[in-house]
Amino acid sequence: MSDQQENRTPDMMEEEEINLLELLNVIVRRKNFIIKICVAVIVLSVAYSLALPNIYTASAKILPPQKESGGGLSALLGQAGALAGLAGGSLGLGGSSDLYVGILKSRSVADAIIKRLDLAKEFETKTPDETRKALETVVKVQAGKDGIITITADSKDPRRAAQLANAFVEEVGRRSVELNLSKAGTERVFLEKRLDVVKGDLKKAEDVLKTFQERNKAFKVDAQATATIEGVAKLKAEIVAKEVQLASLKSYQTEENPEVRAVEAALGKLRAQMGAMTGGGRSGDGLLPAGSVPSLGLEYVRLMREVKTQEAIFEQLTKQFEIAKLSEAKDSSSLQVLDEAVAPQKKSKPKRALIVMLATVTAFFVSIFAVFIQEYFAKMGDEDRERWDEIKRQLSFVRSRSV
Repeated sequence: MSDQQENRTPDMMEEEEINLLELLNVIVRRKNFIIKICVAVIVLSVAYSLALPNIYTASAKILPPQKESGGGLSALLGQAGALAGLAGGSLGLGGSSDLYVGILKSRSVADAIIKRLDLAKEFETKTPDETRKALETVVKVQAGKDGIITITADSKDPRRAAQLANAFVEEVGRRSVELNLSKAGTERVFLEKRLDVVKGDLKKAEDVLKTFQERNKAFKVDAQATATIEGVAKLKAEIVAKEVQLASLKSYQTEENPEVRAVEAALGKLRAQMGAMTGGGRSGDGLLPAGSVPSLGLEYVRLMREVKTQEAIFEQLTKQFEIAKLSEAKDSSSLQVLDEAVAPQKKSKPKRALIVMLATVTAFFVSIFAVFIQEYFAKMGDEDRERWDEIKRQLSFVRSRSV
């Protein structure tokens, strides 16, 4: 068997060499056809590329607010106790670039830009949906790994391209201000209502304690009872503060929000700590064990504890209310514009040389394939020609039946 293979190898090599030469011969023999196709495609591609209008691309870059922003207001937040997290979000929408990319791609922003620049007339669209889709094709928004958002706009007019990109920058700034003010306003109103309730509770507790002291003269408990009262009062104030924070978050967040879950977990720990201080959390009074304080002193401790608790809560809420008012008073966006869009000097597309080159290369290979097909049909044997005629008859029969 090996001897047969050795005998056939030179013949096979000779046949392959002849086939390659035959292929080259076909290309050379029909070179005029290939040249005509390529020249025609070059002329058409040049004419097509020259007919395309010049497109100019303008770009603007913005930097979303960072998470650790706020300046002097952040220092005030650090002194706000357990409620500091409530207004933390009021200082801005956060440091996520994806959030601002979502705002830029929102329908409300698109509609505002379309109305402002009268893009329906420019795009020659009939419906708002068509106008939005046309706008999406000419404006691209992308966030980089460094957090910087780039807005690119295409237009036949370089000044129009810059105007379009800058309009998106201005609109996202305006929208972020509106969202920040809306969120801060909601928190301020919520805290204001809660503060009014606490004021009433504090006044009521003070009046009751005053009546007790007037009725029983100047009663006073020992230092241990006073320390217990103050400790429990502070802890209960933190619990109430967390409850206010949780209620405010739930007014515009869902139960599955990570921030809501974190506050719920912190609230659970505080309640457990309160339970430990009050003997298992049965009464919630936070008093000394029975017998360590006389009955008259026990009532005084309860009244004093209520006053201290309401004072601690009132102090926490007052700080937070001031922070909410300051946050609402901020009427500027914390977005930073790194680069404003300017009218480009050079076109970005079409790339005419690339169009002509790709069209010519494609035409060259297509024409080579075409000459091989022509050569095959020219040298087709009688048997193959009969098969081909049969195929054509079948195709013509199918077409006639479909008509």
